[in-house]
Amino acid sequence: MDAGSAPRQPGADRLGLRGRLLFLVLGLGLWVPVYMYLEPFARWFTTRVLGLQTSTPLGESVRFFVYDTPKVFLLLVLIVYGVGVLRTFFTPEATRRVLAGRTEVVGNVLAAGLGVLTPFCSCSAVPLFVGFVTAGVPLGVTFSFLISAPMVNEVALAMLLGMFGWRVALLYAGTGLVLAVIAGFVIGRLRLEGWLQPWVRKQLAMNGGPGAQRRPDWSERIDAGIGAVREIVGRVWLYVVLGIGVGAVIHGYVPEDFMAGLMGRSAWWSVPAAVVMGIPMYTNAAGVIPVLEALIGKGAALGTALAFMMSVIALSLPEMLILRRVLTGRLLAVFVSVVGGGILLVGWLFNAVL
Repeated sequence: MDAGSAPRQPGADRLGLRGRLLFLVLGLGLWVPVYMYLEPFARWFTTRVLGLQTSTPLGESVRFFVYDTPKVFLLLVLIVYGVGVLRTFFTPEATRRVLAGRTEVVGNVLAAGLGVLTPFCSCSAVPLFVGFVTAGVPLGVTFSFLISAPMVNEVALAMLLGMFGWRVALLYAGTGLVLAVIAGFVIGRLRLEGWLQPWVRKQLAMNGGPGAQRRPDWSERIDAGIGAVREIVGRVWLYVVLGIGVGAVIHGYVPEDFMAGLMGRSAWWSVPAAVVMGIPMYTNAAGVIPVLEALIGKGAALGTALAFMMSVIALSLPEMLILRRVLTGRLLAVFVSVVGGGILLVGWLFNAVL
């Protein structure tokens, strides 16, 4: 959906700006108490309604699923709505203007930061890539943006904050940003513009790009947030439920010693194994967070679990297939090698210091 021209929701024009704001306040007022009472409700539902004991594997798996499913969806709706509104401030055209003409090092840092703030998914990778390059943004700077956008995923960041606290969320964001800056700088130093697909090089020679976009008003921004919830939650809900289901099975049935031995700090090979396992998974940040929660709860090392999550988000096969449309095989291999190497370093570093 184009952030600069967010469509009106059906019947939204009759509400007006005050009506929209009242709707948001009431919704948030309902969200807070529901979120606060999820834990006692899950325990009551499991033990009193279903008659299961939480001391058994089945009972604990059911309690985890009943608790995590509404919790993840409540967080997801709140985060996606905020991201949808934020997207109206950071259109692709505005981002291109900010990045174009910057020196390489400053551009890498700025691009990595914008990659976190601008919630563009993999489906936007092709037009964004072409737009940035043809606007005069250096290739390495463009890669800093493309690496940080999926790696420091805003949904994953907010959900990590809600589930594991600010220290884990800050470490995740900081290491992802550093990795994006360094990886983009390295790729830029290699001068690999000749490894772009021929049609992208043709666009570069033509120096073409989209025109300016109209700035939406606040009513349109609010509607964009609602539209983002409908679009994104409607697209990922099944993966979220599947991820919670996998997490529930791990939480209830997998012995703690088994997971600690398989993905613990002592097994140096657990980090590369986690990265390899994460690449073929077709899921998203919201779907992988419950699995991450269950793995850590069963004794998996934080660095190994984060490496798994980062590989799912930043190196997934769907993402690679989309990027293949603008990158030659050699340049895509460089991208995967640099990002994969960075994820390995992050995993090993976290396991060493935490």
